[in-house]
Amino acid sequence: MKALFEQNRNYALGDPELDLIGDRDKLAQWRHKGVGPAFYKLGRKVIYSGADLNAWADAQRVEPGTERQ
Repeated sequence: MKALFEQNRNYALGDPELDLIGDRDKLAQWRHKGVGPAFYKLGRKVIYSGADLNAWADAQRVEPGTERQ
């Protein structure tokens, strides 16, 4: 699969590309619950690496006709 995010780029909250997986509130909920893509917390700033976002997106892939466990 072609990568959804640039592998070597970092994404900060507010970057429009992050809207592909969820809005700012959804990402905050996931961070609070400990789910969603891996992230870095630098002071008050939240950063997502493109490689981590692609790995998370790949893990969400569902094959039609197969049961997810």
